[in-house]
Amino acid sequence: MTRPLPGTLGIDFGTSNSAMAWAAPGGTARLIPLEGAATAMPTAVFYNHEDLSTHFGRDAVALYLEGTEGRLMRSLKSLLGSPLLLETTVVNNRQVSFQDIIATFLATLRDRATLALGAAPLRVVMGRPVHFVDDDAERDALAQQSLLQAAQAVGFTDVTFQLEPIAAALDYERRLDKESTVLVVDLGGGTSDFTVVRLGPDRIKKANRADDVLATTGVHIGGTDFDHKLSLEQVMPLLGYRHIGPEGREVPSRIFFDLSTWHLIHWLYQPRALAQAQALWTNYADIRLHQRLMRVLQERHGHRIAHEVEQAKIRCSQTDADAAMDFSDIEAGLAAPMTVAGMQEHLHSLLANTVACARECVRKAGVADGALDAIYLTGGSSALRPFQRALQAEFAGVPLVEGDLFGGVASGLVYSGGA
Repeated sequence: MTRPLPGTLGIDFGTSNSAMAWAAPGGTARLIPLEGAATAMPTAVFYNHEDLSTHFGRDAVALYLEGTEGRLMRSLKSLLGSPLLLETTVVNNRQVSFQDIIATFLATLRDRATLALGAAPLRVVMGRPVHFVDDDAERDALAQQSLLQAAQAVGFTDVTFQLEPIAAALDYERRLDKESTVLVVDLGGGTSDFTVVRLGPDRIKKANRADDVLATTGVHIGGTDFDHKLSLEQVMPLLGYRHIGPEGREVPSRIFFDLSTWHLIHWLYQPRALAQAQALWTNYADIRLHQRLMRVLQERHGHRIAHEVEQAKIRCSQTDADAAMDFSDIEAGLAAPMTVAGMQEHLHSLLANTVACARECVRKAGVADGALDAIYLTGGSSALRPFQRALQAEFAGVPLVEGDLFGGVASGLVYSGGA
């Protein structure tokens, strides 16, 4: 048994990716490698049905996409605060709840931290969004309590929480050489969180930073919502979404919404769901679209489609040029475009709501745009080019500063814990 280690571990348990940082008392935070040299790891668990093993992160996603028989779980954080959390499912011949699966992922994070540090960390500060669940304080509190129970179940004895955008601000502050008023933007896989905060080298020494936080807001919109919308608009029409049937009505859309949502895809592979999908054939005027839908479900291509949409979104955003999605493993020659104009059009409403939440945060803080010294970006989805353009249009003239998109929150969590 390893000895307890003095210091603070920061865990950014994200919808899409997770990261950890560590600091001894009074020390500087350092990110912990999670997969090789990588300090961020996809929040993914794969239960291998072939040898009953369990895999995590990139390894989990790769095994699934290679066609290994098994069950891939992603977007686990989205289940916090949901009635689904305590429902059970069968994986590798065992009945487990989704909360158990979250605990399994946290356990491997703890094991990897112990391996990197040489001893077991007991004190942890976990990040949390401004809202796990929008407009429902009871469910929001339940979500944090569920995450706390999962952390305690894997051996963390001293667990506290910090808002993720505040953690990002505390990390950014270490790089400032003058007093600044900053809008911190934390755009992750499941939520968008905003904080207006006063930062500076003289403020770091303050034990209580509550007076420096001028306002916080958050909305339950993130990268997985962008992927969901792009999948619906760009890919699901290939399977019959919005297809007009012989009686002049659209094919029922529920199945396409589920097939575009990571944590719901696996339910479509169940016998009852397959039977319901098969029965939809009477709603199709073009039966080839229905045959394609059934091939996707019967051969379990759902997560492969979701992964291709996500990667095409990233390529399109990084290059600011059109990209293509290849689905030839479903049908020879099958493909779909991911265009710059299409992303801008399809994401407009989601981005407008996200930027409106940022505007509300600045309004609540009572700060004029001209008094903002910077907009600090963290969270993987904040790199999305259409989002940055929308933000710049709303806050004209305020410089955007891109931080450590995947590690900044984890480092800031350590500092919020007193390191």
